[in-house]
Amino acid sequence: MTEREENIRRFESLIKTVKREGVDKLMDYIRKSDFYSAPASTRYHSCHEGGLLEHTMNVYGCVVAKKSDPIWKTVLADVGEESIVISALLHDICKTNFYTTELKNKKIYKPDGMKSDSNGRYDWETVPSYTVQDLIPYGHGEKSVMMIEEFMKLKPVERYAIRWHMGFSEPKESWNTLSAAIKKYPFILALHEADMESTYTLEEEG
Repeated sequence: MTEREENIRRFESLIKTVKREGVDKLMDYIRKSDFYSAPASTRYHSCHEGGLLEHTMNVYGCVVAKKSDPIWKTVLADVGEESIVISALLHDICKTNFYTTELKNKKIYKPDGMKSDSNGRYDWETVPSYTVQDLIPYGHGEKSVMMIEEFMKLKPVERYAIRWHMGFSEPKESWNTLSAAIKKYPFILALHEADMESTYTLEEEG
């Protein structure tokens, strides 16, 4: 079993623990989309086929690890396992059908470390690269909330956590609203931390 096949197995096993009306239709959508094959970004973390799913499972793992943390264990116990599963696994569903590939010219470095040939020119190679094709321009976290609720109703803590999971990567104009949301639902910060931990410590740039 490949790593991606194992991630699919784990993802679907966790989603099966969600006992909520509409989850089956949501899974039908996910299986028909590119969620299992899409990258997580165009050139940063998990920028490869299956990267979105890899990132998703990493974020879930980072949230679960917080259960043994004295700062977070009470917060996460109050949130509940089903809400953790939903929020962590679906926070980036907005990235389905979001990326496409196009051919770009890339500078090729020679084995001897030289950056140019004898004529002072770089060597170039045409390679496929990921690029964004946003057919539903509705934001990021808010777009994930919208997409999930087309199939399944979210609890307020899930809705807030997914909406604000980018944390203080949001524009400064939103920070007061974000701070108020975190005070209302501290789980927002736990999910945001898990997202950053996954991105910067577990995943490689393209």
